[in-house]
Amino acid sequence: MSWLFGIKGPKGEGTGPPLPLPPAQPGAEGGGDRGAGDRPSPKDKWSNFDPTGLERAAKAARELEHSRHAKEALNLAQMQEQTLQLEQQSKLKEYEAAVEQLKSEQIRVQAEERRKTLSEETRQHQARAQYQDKLARQRYEDQLKQQQLLNEENLRKQEESVQKQEAIRRATVEREMELRHKNEMLRVEAEARARAKADRENADIIREQIRLKAAEHRQTILESIRTAGTLFGEGFRAFVTDWDKVTATVAGLTLLAVGVYSAKNATSVAGRYIEARLGKPSLVRETSRISVLEALRHPIQWGSSLGLCGAVLHGSVCLANCDGVPHQVSRRLVSRPQDALEGVILSPSLEARVRDIAIATRNTKKNKSLYRNVLMYGPPGTGKTLFAKKLALHSGMDYAIMTGGDVAPMGREGVTAMHKVFDWASTSRRGLLLFVDEADAFLRKRATEKISEDLRATLNAFLHRTGQHSNKFMLVLASNQPEQFDWAINDRIDEMVCFALPQREERERLVRMYFDKYVLKPATEGKQRLKVAQFDYGKKCSEVAQLTEGMSGREIAQLAVAWQLCVQTYSASSGKSASMQSQPPVSPGPFIVSKRAMAYSSEDGVLTEAMMDARVQDAVQQHQQKMQWLKVERPDSEASKPPRPSLLSC
Repeated sequence: MSWLFGIKGPKGEGTGPPLPLPPAQPGAEGGGDRGAGDRPSPKDKWSNFDPTGLERAAKAARELEHSRHAKEALNLAQMQEQTLQLEQQSKLKEYEAAVEQLKSEQIRVQAEERRKTLSEETRQHQARAQYQDKLARQRYEDQLKQQQLLNEENLRKQEESVQKQEAIRRATVEREMELRHKNEMLRVEAEARARAKADRENADIIREQIRLKAAEHRQTILESIRTAGTLFGEGFRAFVTDWDKVTATVAGLTLLAVGVYSAKNATSVAGRYIEARLGKPSLVRETSRISVLEALRHPIQWGSSLGLCGAVLHGSVCLANCDGVPHQVSRRLVSRPQDALEGVILSPSLEARVRDIAIATRNTKKNKSLYRNVLMYGPPGTGKTLFAKKLALHSGMDYAIMTGGDVAPMGREGVTAMHKVFDWASTSRRGLLLFVDEADAFLRKRATEKISEDLRATLNAFLHRTGQHSNKFMLVLASNQPEQFDWAINDRIDEMVCFALPQREERERLVRMYFDKYVLKPATEGKQRLKVAQFDYGKKCSEVAQLTEGMSGREIAQLAVAWQLCVQTYSASSGKSASMQSQPPVSPGPFIVSKRAMAYSSEDGVLTEAMMDARVQDAVQQHQQKMQWLKVERPDSEASKPPRPSLLSC
């Protein structure tokens, strides 16, 4: 390792100058050096140097020089030097790359700044253009306002001028009327004076004429009285003296009195008999029986209905414009027995149940057996009344509909009216289906409910007439609250059928049926100006069925009619609505009252999907509001209980 210190090795290499030794410690060797000049030794950085480290290094160098690994150590040192150089070069390259990256970053930042500058200039230009446009519009609006104010001022001046002219004309007319009135009064006054003057001058002559007329009238009356007295006296004297005439007169008067009394009583009895046999009781609201009295009241409408109606189905439009009675007569005479579930959409289980009841009722009528009484309960609008009518038509029976709300107002006449209903039902040759709607209104519990004595007597009469089954009539009760029935009423019920709210599949069938009835058929068959936009009707009906959860069949029918009511034809000024106004009213079917289809409210008469969605949303909100009212109406004591099963479901 002599090369480390510049000493030439054994191969003849040159050696460097000897290494300087550190200065001696002060005070060494007895301080002999102090005598050389008597100046203190300088205290520098080498004063505390320890030479032992150099000695050890020199010793290690000598050992390494004589070692066989000296050459490898030299190569290792050279490689270390090269590695240091390469590291320096790599650092230089990294520095240059950083400089280049910094330059590119500066270029990017400058480009970004230029882009922002251009964007800001563009925004400033746009804002300036918008502001100029705003100023232009504002100037234009100001001009329009000024023009409008000028027009209004001119119009006001014209109106004031017209008013002034009208006031002048009115004042002129009033002045003319005043002058004419004055002239007329002067003329009448002059005539009255002249007439009074003439009367004063002729007073003696007038009094004489009056006296002569009164004397002549008195003489005429006296002569008439004398003549009449003479004739009456002679006739009475002749009648009294002839006993045969007196006897005949007395007998005639007696027979006349007896005849009048007998005719009066006989007419009353015959009237009651005819009313019981041929008429319709006052409690019956609707019936399919042929009524002779109604036929006598409407003979012309009967003929038109028989000639024009044909086979009338339930819910169709009668072109004969008949007012109910002829319509029922034509249905009775020309219709045939039809399926009990035609036009009635129910769940599969309920459909099978009511079909069995219809078949059993029809076989009962054929075999002249005893009819079974049926109770139909469930939420309103689920098809109870419709099925009762269909059941009567299917079995070939007549039907009569009465409502329980009509019984209570009759008071003491309720018992008589109830007996008349059952007497009238017993006279039907085809059998009568007596349908009592809202039966819970008067068939309440006698023990707990607070009912009047008249209503209690009517209920007892009803129980008396329904105590045994009959082969003349079939009793069908309908109620939304069957739990309020008297126990005796429950004992008279043979079949109980629950009409629940329609489920998803039934609602879709209902929507499709009413959409076809109230929208598609009027748009394709009738003369009504109704159009339907192009969209997937089946998909829309499925969506509506999904949204109308909890709604009854009546509410779905009302929704379909609301779709029809969305499209109104042109007004009468267009000259095309006259033919529409002459069309007969559209019957909304079994669930709602017949009304005129004034549902065409759009100007072009096209029913769009958006209009249908809007009406569906309204119907859903109305249904939710009704349900909220139903919850509010429940008593506080039942607030924690679930809703009544008969009102919501089965």
